Amino acid sequence: MELDQGQIEKLAQYRDWLRDEAIPAGGLGPAEDRRLESRHIADSLLFAAGFGAVPEHVRDLGSGVGLPGIPLAVAHPRSQLELVDRSQKRADLMRRAVAVLDLGNVTVTRAEIADLDSSAPVIVSRAAFRPEAMATAARRLLAPAGRAIVGGSWSSRPEVEGWETVEIPAAVLDQPVWLLIMGVDE
Repeated sequence: MELDQGQIEKLAQYRDWLRDEAIPAGGLGPAEDRRLESRHIADSLLFAAGFGAVPEHVRDLGSGVGLPGIPLAVAHPRSQLELVDRSQKRADLMRRAVAVLDLGNVTVTRAEIADLDSSAPVIVSRAAFRPEAMATAARRLLAPAGRAIVGGSWSSRPEVEGWETVEIPAAVLDQPVWLLIMGVDE
């Protein structure tokens, strides 16, 4: 993925916001400040590998403090990103980040996943759900021909029925990671 200087600066601004506001608020663990770029932001950008074509709308389920949604919004300014989390505290943190970064292509929704009723062409989730639970939500919330992309902190290659496993080698991040991708037929 190629990023222009403005996008790189915006991601650095987000990194600083994570360090200065999200970590003190408990949105990430205190030891994560050493891995904000090399793990959290870089890992979030990897989700774009599962997009295929750049989507018009992406819904990030269980977004927490905006990972992976905010880095994806910076990298794909023509895509509309909806960050969804059930916690009011996390939703408020994400709204603050969106304001600080002046991201006009991002909305924040505080909701339970079960209460969502509209579909999206792409759904992403980073370490928020087990793939089996995400599959149930994805079947209900994906638009026809949509894709769900799930990342997690797996210690070994996950193999989950109904999901394609894509390995991201250790040379890309600080350790090997895997994305699970599920498509929904038309």
